[in-house]
Amino acid sequence: MQIAVVGTGYVGLVTGTCFAETGNNVICVDIDAVKVEKMKNGEVPIYEPHLDILFERNIKEGRLAFTTDLKSAIEQAQIIFLALPTPPGEDGSADLSYILNVAEELGKIITEYKVIIDKSTVPVGTAEKVTAAVAKNATIDFDVVSNPEFLREGFAVNDFLKPDRVVIGTRSAKAKQILEKLYKPFVRQGNPVIFMDEKSAELTKYAANSFLATKITFMNEIANYCELIGADVDAVRRGMGTDTRIGNRFLFPGIGYGGSCFPKDVQALVKSGKEVGYDFEIINSVMDVNHRQKVTMAQKIKAYFGDDLSGKKLALWGLSFKPDTDDIREAPALYIIDELVAAGAEITAYDPAAMQMSKVK
Repeated sequence: MQIAVVGTGYVGLVTGTCFAETGNNVICVDIDAVKVEKMKNGEVPIYEPHLDILFERNIKEGRLAFTTDLKSAIEQAQIIFLALPTPPGEDGSADLSYILNVAEELGKIITEYKVIIDKSTVPVGTAEKVTAAVAKNATIDFDVVSNPEFLREGFAVNDFLKPDRVVIGTRSAKAKQILEKLYKPFVRQGNPVIFMDEKSAELTKYAANSFLATKITFMNEIANYCELIGADVDAVRRGMGTDTRIGNRFLFPGIGYGGSCFPKDVQALVKSGKEVGYDFEIINSVMDVNHRQKVTMAQKIKAYFGDDLSGKKLALWGLSFKPDTDDIREAPALYIIDELVAAGAEITAYDPAAMQMSKVK
């Protein structure tokens, strides 16, 4: 199939490369000419395990290409993925301007039927907004589909090639047929492709991430309580995780969740609820607890040395929000550094993957 992927961040680049790996012809579009030129020369702009191997192979085989020219990419493609940023605004809502601006441009370009897919994590109702934006200028039929990603940074290639499930939101029989064919190579072992309406697909991503964030935060609260009473949180975790109703994933205590997904998606779901008069009380509590958890380690250090850390030299290993990624967005390490520096400490930090992405020296 002929595929265009608009946006070459974590989601867009993994999506484009993995579709090329299964034999599709993919062209990725980005407005950053320097970045596009580097990718054309085989340079992967993000750190993601195993991505470089697939990236290099599919460029060499001619199945993966890059351009800044949206029009030429769209004209060649039957399927268009929108993998654009949806950063949180000051009120926590997702900023859809990147997606809607491109959607308006698509309406001017398309001259035959296209399937336009929201791959970015977007609030409920976005498919309708994208449809309206494309329709402003379009003169032919098209379908807008919600197809949220469930990629874990550090495991994104494997997650894409061997997904637990594929969620597709569409009420179009034509789009459904095309996407069944597109995803068939990825679900040969029987994992489901779940079709639903667009709004349900959009909410599925937010609901899943918010639940996982809740699970992490709950375990952090249990860990904090274990410290007070002398219990072993690792033993508690194992005892809980063997219950099949709970499962053993996302039960590891730590210094809070971060990254590009959980903080943004949890905030956006809360904001979406407020817009219709609903208060997500549990999720609000999750955000509050997680914020406090990010500075717990700094508080422990100050409790040991005293609030004034002047003259103290501290080493910090790890800057990204999790191992095997260079993503430092909302990373707890950065909050800890700010707290310690404000108290007068001198910090030496290192990360095996994220040094270039960090402003910390």
